[in-house]
Amino acid sequence: MKVMLIAHTPEPEKVIATAAKLCYSSSDIGSLKDGLDEEKTAEFVNMLAMIGHESVMEHVSFTFGIEGISRACSHQLVRHRIASYSQKSQRYVNEDGFDFIIPPEIEAVPEAKAMFEQSMADATANYNKLADILTEKHKADLIAMGQDEKTASRNARKKANEDARFVLPNACETKIVVTMNVRTLFNFFKHRCCNRAQWEIKAVADEMLRLCYEAAPNVFRNAGPSCVMTGRCPEGKMSCGKVKQMQEEYKNMKDGFNV
Repeated sequence: MKVMLIAHTPEPEKVIATAAKLCYSSSDIGSLKDGLDEEKTAEFVNMLAMIGHESVMEHVSFTFGIEGISRACSHQLVRHRIASYSQKSQRYVNEDGFDFIIPPEIEAVPEAKAMFEQSMADATANYNKLADILTEKHKADLIAMGQDEKTASRNARKKANEDARFVLPNACETKIVVTMNVRTLFNFFKHRCCNRAQWEIKAVADEMLRLCYEAAPNVFRNAGPSCVMTGRCPEGKMSCGKVKQMQEEYKNMKDGFNV
C-alpha cells in the first residue's frame, strides 16, 4: 500500500483562519489576512477546533494518490460521498495478470494462502478465457459493421474487458486519486481510524492522517477516531475497549512530527 499527498490548498491554516475571521469581524475582504501571522493563525485554528466550527474547514482540500489497495478497500472508500474520486478503470485497463492483495490473516496460514493464491490464478485464467471468447465475437461484429481487422481487433478487446471483469475478485489491486475537504476528512478519520474499521482502510486512513497532520498540524491536532476527536467511543457494546490506548497511540504519532 502506498499513500501520497499529491496536493493541498496552499497555506491551509491561513485560508481557514481567514474564512473564520470573516464570520467574527466586520473587516472587509481585502484586509481579512491582516494580522494573521503564524502565531495568530495557529491560535485562531485551535479556537475553531475547540468550539467545533467546522464549516470554515470546507474551504481547504487535500488530494491523495493511493495504490496497492484492493477493490474491497476502494468500495469502502467511495462510500464517503462528499469527495471526488478518479479510479483505474477495469473497462479500459487490461487486467491480465492482475496484482492482488492478500489479507494478513490469510497470509499467516500456509493452507489458506495456498487456497487464496489458487483462487487468484483461477480468476486470471477465467478472465483471459472470457476475454478471448468475447473478443472473437465482438471482432466479427465490428468487421461486419465495416471496421478493418486491425481496428476491429483492438476495439473488440476493449469491449470484451467490460464483461470479462465480472469474474475479477475483490482482492484485485486498484489505484485511486481522492480529494476531500477538511470537514470530510474529520468524518473519514472518525470512522476509518477506528479499531473496528476494516484493517486495510484503517491503514489507508492512518497514513492519510499522518500526511495531513504534517501539512497542517493545527488543523489536524485533534483528528483521529471518535475516541480521539471527542474523548469517548460511540460504539457502545461494540467498542474495542481500548480508548486510552488509542488516544495515546495517536498522540505519539503526532508528537513524532514535533520532535
